Amino acid sequence: MPAGRHFLQIPGPSNVPDRILRAMDYPTMDHRGPAFAEVGRKALEGMKRIFRTEARVVIYPSSGTGAWEAALVNTLSPGDTVLMYETGHFAMLWQKLAGKLGLNPVFIEGDWRSGADAGAIEARLREDRSHEIKAVCVVHNETSTGSVTDVAAVRRAMDAANHPALLMVDTISSLASIDYRHDDWGVDVTVSGSQKGLMLPPGLSFNAVSDKAMRASENAGLKRSYWSWAEMAGPNDTGYFPYTPATNLLYGLNAAIDMLEEEGLEAVFARHRRHGAAARAAVAAWGLEVLCKVPSDRSPVLTAVLMPEGHSADRFRAVTLRNYDMSLGNGLSKVADRVFRIGHLGDFNDLMLIGTLAGVEMGLRDACVPCRAGGVQAAMTVLGEKFAQDRAAA
Repeated sequence: MPAGRHFLQIPGPSNVPDRILRAMDYPTMDHRGPAFAEVGRKALEGMKRIFRTEARVVIYPSSGTGAWEAALVNTLSPGDTVLMYETGHFAMLWQKLAGKLGLNPVFIEGDWRSGADAGAIEARLREDRSHEIKAVCVVHNETSTGSVTDVAAVRRAMDAANHPALLMVDTISSLASIDYRHDDWGVDVTVSGSQKGLMLPPGLSFNAVSDKAMRASENAGLKRSYWSWAEMAGPNDTGYFPYTPATNLLYGLNAAIDMLEEEGLEAVFARHRRHGAAARAAVAAWGLEVLCKVPSDRSPVLTAVLMPEGHSADRFRAVTLRNYDMSLGNGLSKVADRVFRIGHLGDFNDLMLIGTLAGVEMGLRDACVPCRAGGVQAAMTVLGEKFAQDRAAA
């Protein structure tokens, strides 16, 4: 085994801090006993603050895929039309899931190099005069491409079209890392997961649910049992769950919420913006290209980098793992072997970023990828500038 600690620099699961690991070490308690209610209530109320909502939050023992399914089956009926936007691999997976559930997903095609186009969504909704579209689904931060969608702009587009569809947003890789406002942005169902900005292992997923979405669930015709919001509601109101919860993950979740609130969400978001800007500066200095073409859409939590023509991203990643014990994200489906992804999210600081970028720069050299040196220095310069700006603004 190599000396030192493995660098896990994929864009999720992210590194789990020791404080959360220690919280999860606590003995499992009786999930029907009186002491558990405090654990459950703290998690449910704390997640409302993370989502920035007064609405109901539901916590499932599942991956984010389960929360995708829960959002759809609780609100829709067989054959309902759902408008979705192709920002990348994970938007495609949500679309495929909708089809398997018996829905009619309509996909607006994208180029995988930007966030969802609110204007295109508005135009499609204006065409739907009979309101066949029952929901609009977008991915806030597309993990496969490093692009962010302006959710507030999507809501404004829906309002401009005067369309009653529900707005559903996937925040699996953005919650607690990028500014997100469930209530202020008029989102009906927000989907998320534990293993990225929340700094936990995989295993918890979330729905934040507007009153409009709760009303829709009363008449929705898709079958649901495990995912049912109605089954969750009564027990959740007293801090309990209708089935065995992931107790030790909830201990960790409460520690994560404490950590985020101690740092302050605005400071968390500023830290991620600083790291995104520094990573992109390194890519530019290397003479490589960021996958996301639109500067305003570039993600603060990961940077997807295009390889030069004729060079394999997977070979470069393998060389970097072998030589420096660092894992980088692979390209998915349409960009397989053409892209590598640098994760810089969760429990992550400036020095960890510089170590990560140094590993990338050395790996590029070792894999004989044509690029310039100096990316680490460029990143250090940006970190210094951004850190000073953040301190002045605090």
